[in-house]
Amino acid sequence: MTPTQIADPTPAAPATEPPPTGRTAIREARSRRKALLARYLGYVGYFVGAGLISGAVVHHPLDPARYTRIALYGVLVFLAATALNEFLLTRRKPTFKQVAGIMGASLLLSFGIGMLSGGLQHFEDFPTRAATLIPAGILLSFIAYVIKDEHVSWRRIFGLAGLAVLITALAAFAGLRYVASSMAPESGGGHSHGTDSGESETHQEEPTVTGSTQPAPQTQPSAPTRTAPATPPAEKPHNDGHGH
Repeated sequence: MTPTQIADPTPAAPATEPPPTGRTAIREARSRRKALLARYLGYVGYFVGAGLISGAVVHHPLDPARYTRIALYGVLVFLAATALNEFLLTRRKPTFKQVAGIMGASLLLSFGIGMLSGGLQHFEDFPTRAATLIPAGILLSFIAYVIKDEHVSWRRIFGLAGLAVLITALAAFAGLRYVASSMAPESGGGHSHGTDSGESETHQEEPTVTGSTQPAPQTQPSAPTRTAPATPPAEKPHNDGHGH
């Protein structure tokens, strides 16, 4: 070390590069604006996709065809957000095996989050179904997250973290099933879809009376008119010459 370094042991700060100017600065500013919009779309896509899936998973028995379509829309949105965040924004070129692994894990993750979120939101409406969806969503989302993380080995699923998640899911299943059994039977709850179950669907129809079919009022038959008997004509007095 030189005498100057011994006298002042504080290391000198590395020289910073001057900020870019001119066309380079304009290009970087535009790139940051585009990246911000892309990150926003990717962030929102995760939540919108998971929200669509959560609603479809919970309400599927009510209208299977409709909520199957909604689940597919949610899957497409979630996978598009995954492709944007994992591949386009990072500007990397993964292999086909990596793409398949990340997209498959993201699909499982979307359903796990959807089951957990939907079960929590509609537990009072569908207690028995939600009591199964919530612990299943916990397990599925954890397994999918571990598989999706490239920096963590999938063997960690069977480690202490996986055991803790498994115990949590089993305890949640037992507790929620007990709570669901003490609640009223499922009848759609307060989350009504379509015709209310308590509403009577029978309607009494009143007969319609039109003017052409209304019977004419009946009149009482008139009593027969009695005619007084004819009085015989009075006899004319006769004068026969005899006094009476």
